[in-house]
Amino acid sequence: MTWEPERLDDQRHLGEGDPGGMLPAVAASAAHVRTGYRTAVEARLDRLADHGRPRAIVVAGMGGSAIAGDILAAVVGNGAPLPIVTLRSYQLPGWVGATDLVIAVSGSGTTEETLAVATQAVRRGCTLLGVGAPGSPLEAIATQASAVYVPVPVTGQSRANLWLLSIPPIVAAAALRLVSVEADLFERVARLLEDMAHRCRPSSESFINPGKSLAMDLAESVPMVWGSSPAASVAAYRLVCQLGANAKYPAIHGELPEAGHHQVEVLDGPMAERDIFADAAVRTLRLVVLRDVEEHPQVTRRREASLRLARERDVPVTELTAEGEHPLERMASLIGLGDYASTYLALGYDIDPTSVSAITEVKARISQ
Repeated sequence: MTWEPERLDDQRHLGEGDPGGMLPAVAASAAHVRTGYRTAVEARLDRLADHGRPRAIVVAGMGGSAIAGDILAAVVGNGAPLPIVTLRSYQLPGWVGATDLVIAVSGSGTTEETLAVATQAVRRGCTLLGVGAPGSPLEAIATQASAVYVPVPVTGQSRANLWLLSIPPIVAAAALRLVSVEADLFERVARLLEDMAHRCRPSSESFINPGKSLAMDLAESVPMVWGSSPAASVAAYRLVCQLGANAKYPAIHGELPEAGHHQVEVLDGPMAERDIFADAAVRTLRLVVLRDVEEHPQVTRRREASLRLARERDVPVTELTAEGEHPLERMASLIGLGDYASTYLALGYDIDPTSVSAITEVKARISQ
């Protein structure tokens, strides 16, 4: 597989190289926000308040579905009066019990790990909220337990339906008065994602298209992606996940200030070396920093120092700044850009961004 940047402006290639429609799916993010909100309201998530405020919230999911829990925790923020934990596992922790809320999220509604956790939640007497495909095994578990379920119209890969799956837990948190959500917040997020879709549209040339530009930065490098706040870190983790799933491309995730205590050492390692006289191009490290306006002052200092260190060592740097006032808006701006970049990176390598052959093969092997 070779990187050919001219593919990004070849409209025929962008169509034929994306038979599963990942680019249109990313462009539908704004519609997913609106649909996710409407579906959550129609499911009457306000009923969760009848059980009182939970002791803790556990969001169970895998892959793209699990990021709904990370987004929820970042939206509620450090002022949350209870812990919000994302669980990527088959088993509930021992401390989870009847006073806790378990939100089981699965785009397909068939994810075995999530179904196992939802079943355990019911057995322990937890309040259960399900979010997933209608008519799925997850909905059956919720219905049998007389739990609230949000049937979202997921199509294609779950990772392409992030906002359909992420908005209902935020609506649930608002119903429990854990976070104040303005009436027009979701519409503002949708409009922001619409603007991103316009700027990153396939017909927009690489030199003005932020999604294509970021893909070109990442190509032929080993990206180390850092977030400078909880919200930016969610976007950084999402980008790393999307690079793996869409572009089949490895990347490293980190969050400041923690990354400054160990990952910064990579700037003095073998992947940071560049030989300008080498006969063939060699993949070298690239530091990608996702910035947020709500950085701790010491994090700002550490970020600035790390970027200076990278530049002094001739390590390529990409710095992106979140847009918007609310944490959900800022996450959406970074996530939307990353979703486009990972898809364009795949297409620049002539890789089908919707293919998941390795995942399918692993599932087949463990089911034998």
